[in-house]
Amino acid sequence: MKNFWKLVLVIVLCVSPLSAAGAGQPGNGARDLQQAGTGSYGCSAPDIAHYVARRAAGPITIDGRLDEPSWQMAEKSPRFVDMVTGTPGFYDTRAAVLWDDQNLYVGLWLEEPYVEAHLTRNGSLIFQENDAEVFIDGGDAYSEFEVNALGTTYQVFFIWRDAYKQGGVFDVPEFDGLANHALTFGGDYDRTDKSFWTGTHPRGLRWAFLNWEFPGLEKAVHVEGKINDSSAPDKGWAVELAFPWKGMKWLAAGRSLPPRAGDIWRIFFGRFELLKPGGVELNPHPAWVMSRHAVYDTHIPECFPYIQMSNKTVGQ
Repeated sequence: MKNFWKLVLVIVLCVSPLSAAGAGQPGNGARDLQQAGTGSYGCSAPDIAHYVARRAAGPITIDGRLDEPSWQMAEKSPRFVDMVTGTPGFYDTRAAVLWDDQNLYVGLWLEEPYVEAHLTRNGSLIFQENDAEVFIDGGDAYSEFEVNALGTTYQVFFIWRDAYKQGGVFDVPEFDGLANHALTFGGDYDRTDKSFWTGTHPRGLRWAFLNWEFPGLEKAVHVEGKINDSSAPDKGWAVELAFPWKGMKWLAAGRSLPPRAGDIWRIFFGRFELLKPGGVELNPHPAWVMSRHAVYDTHIPECFPYIQMSNKTVGQ
């Protein structure tokens, strides 16, 4: 990776004046995320949702139907809200979280009068049509997962640049930036005026690994209706996910895997909706989330909901 670290040094010297933080001063890294909801960027503390995830009452089959007793008893989130304004989304969207010693389970219920999806190649920019999204924060890194109603997925692993150091925890072949063609990413507002190079998040740039996939992830989608058929209204669609704890080593940030009772994870749940009123595409696409971000940017881990793990079984 020696040549890559030379490239990193060039980029750092070009886009990050050392005087801004003091020459030789280390980044705050995961400590920054302890300041979640301070209002310095995006949401404030009252915006952030809190959810208690209980243990599953029995086996869960990942088929998208969310019909196991555990899901029937699980507490669903309140209706998702507009990511910027906090007003209720046009269509009802709910999430629930369960866990056991093997997996973190996520269920999403999405109301959709006419379920539509066309992208079929994994890695496509499916947020350009209707999708559901789950981000898992790990302090110095976070994962992004998106899926559409056809089951097509888009996954990225992000590492904050101030945590990406030679000899550091991410200095491993899996995250060799040159070999894996890593890209820089500044957030959803990284191509305008003053934020062109660094984005708007106070922590700055991230390295984005587009060839990364969550190890062992199971996913399924179920449509209640006929996809891409506008002849009759649909009820919507559901997403069922199982994230293995053993695949979260880069996101654990010192936490136990599987978790202990009381452990807290920061996880984003949202959806983007392609709407064409009068045949004109509405831009930006409406984004509905569990926790308001106050800006149109999903990539703010400080605004992700608090998910607290409980040892109580669902229904107790």
